[in-house]
Amino acid sequence: MLKPSWKKNDKKAKTLIYSISAVLFLMITALGRVKLNIDPGFDIRIFALANAVINSLVAILLILALVAVKAKRYLLHKRLIITALFLSILFLISYVAHHLLAGETKFGGDGFIRYLYYFVLMTHIPLAAVVLPFIMFSAYNGLTGDFEKHRKIAKITWPLWLYVAVTGPVLYLLISPYY
Repeated sequence: MLKPSWKKNDKKAKTLIYSISAVLFLMITALGRVKLNIDPGFDIRIFALANAVINSLVAILLILALVAVKAKRYLLHKRLIITALFLSILFLISYVAHHLLAGETKFGGDGFIRYLYYFVLMTHIPLAAVVLPFIMFSAYNGLTGDFEKHRKIAKITWPLWLYVAVTGPVLYLLISPYY
């Protein structure tokens, strides 16, 4: 096992994790109502592509991190998860920038593909909102060396995070013709 990287302070961690989760949830919820009418001088659809690529990389990192922890390669697992966390932060920045500059895009498909798109979207959105505090608590418990709690919450976090990371690019592929 690894030594703790952070000093444990559950009360401050809970306050910080719940505060960050609430602020991000409210900010992302508000994005549907806000669009900046500025021309950044480049094709803003690049953000949507970047988001899909970042989510794909996060999904790969999560799978590699699971393989690493199963092989008891804890330092590699830690590095892979920290990289996934940093990419997720980059994703959030890109996601906010895209929605502030591009606004909402309406899906234009018909038939089965339309039902598929909305099914994936209606599962992706609530899970993306719910998974954030789980991710942060998993990381906190791992970094403070509370591996029992880390394993317990990671069993919930990992499949949710992976689902969100995989369905993000799927949604991009389905809606990209309508940008």
